[in-house]
Amino acid sequence: MKTQAQTPALWQLLQYTASAVQGTLAGKSLTAQLEAVPPTLRPGVQALSFQVMRQLGRARALRALLAPRKPPPAVDALLCSALALCWDESRSPYPGHTLVSQTVEAARRQRQTQAQAGFVNACLRRFLRERETLLTRTQDDPQARWNHPLWWIERLQRDYPQHWTALLEQAQKPAPMTLRVNRQRQSVASYQERLQATGLAAGQAVGASGVQLQQAVAVHQLPGFEGGDVSVQDAAAQLAAPLLLQGLPAQQPLRVLDACAAPGGKTGHLLELRPDAEVVALEIDASRCERIHQNLRRLSVHAEVRQADASQPQAWWDGRSFDAILLDAPCTASGIVRRHPDVRWLRRPEDSAQLARTQAALLDALWPLLVPGGRLLYCTCSLFRTEGDEVIQAFLARNTQASLCPSPGHLIPAGMPAGGAVGDNALGEHDCFYYALLEKAASPA
Repeated sequence: MKTQAQTPALWQLLQYTASAVQGTLAGKSLTAQLEAVPPTLRPGVQALSFQVMRQLGRARALRALLAPRKPPPAVDALLCSALALCWDESRSPYPGHTLVSQTVEAARRQRQTQAQAGFVNACLRRFLRERETLLTRTQDDPQARWNHPLWWIERLQRDYPQHWTALLEQAQKPAPMTLRVNRQRQSVASYQERLQATGLAAGQAVGASGVQLQQAVAVHQLPGFEGGDVSVQDAAAQLAAPLLLQGLPAQQPLRVLDACAAPGGKTGHLLELRPDAEVVALEIDASRCERIHQNLRRLSVHAEVRQADASQPQAWWDGRSFDAILLDAPCTASGIVRRHPDVRWLRRPEDSAQLARTQAALLDALWPLLVPGGRLLYCTCSLFRTEGDEVIQAFLARNTQASLCPSPGHLIPAGMPAGGAVGDNALGEHDCFYYALLEKAASPA
């Protein structure tokens, strides 16, 4: 006899959510933590965790008023999780009294918090009684108002003085699911017809190869996904491969380096556009190399995947120059905070400058591997100019053989000017990226 799956108890979801919050504040990626959650609980924990991450600034400000003496980390994380979920009644997934009772139950059932269950109960019931007064007292706190660390807010105020509020508001909205259609096999319009034929909405055509869905779905529901007809990739990220390949000889095979390739989305796109290209994909982490292999197998394309540090060519380069290099450099990921709302709490003020030094070192290490007349595309998924314009301008100043081709620069949401460019409405709702296409001077005749 088939048994019906039981709905997880809310107190269980709250325990795992609070644990994820505690781990994030200790420097652990939310993605990695969610992978360790039991599969039956994972969807609920992810939904709650994402909402908590988006409202954690307000929650921490409220907790400071309710408990000026900071409680132990496990208790603090549980309290903040409940406050993040219930402070705004219009967004709360459960009634306030339900969240309070279930949070207290979560505290009672866990060794690290059971002695403080009464304290948790008192704090949350006080919040429900004094909600409006407490919210008013936190309204002038920038971290509570914008749900980002103060240094992050100040960085955006400096980099985007006209648009920082819009960027912070945008960061609070869940990102859409965007697909990249393999146009070697079908047009965007024909794939939209396939979506409709399977009962899904056709979505909005974005960019040259993209379809932005009205609602996210599991990938196994996408027609042709397992066979490589379509991939999940943000519309701004879909610009990388065509930008790098534009202007390069169409009739001769290209040797291309994808220097920081995992999980392989851009590698696959390069090979969809140029199936004859010889592509070397580097990744320093062995498990992420396997992700590249999986993606390439699904797309039925081939690249030479090497586990190696791109900044140390002497350890992996065979001396054969590349016609094109894609450097999707390590960055703060401040441009994809809609998809990864924990990033804002993981990063520290000094991270951007440290990563900029890594980015500069990668540029310097890879530039000599490029043929004269070849092109290198530098990109990051960061909003911060420290990791975009400033890195490229410094590189150009010390490399007279390098010139900047027409490039998007900082790509931010449509209608917001960034560095002279305007967010591209044709890309729909997209992540924030920085792109700079560099060309190496041709050898003297």
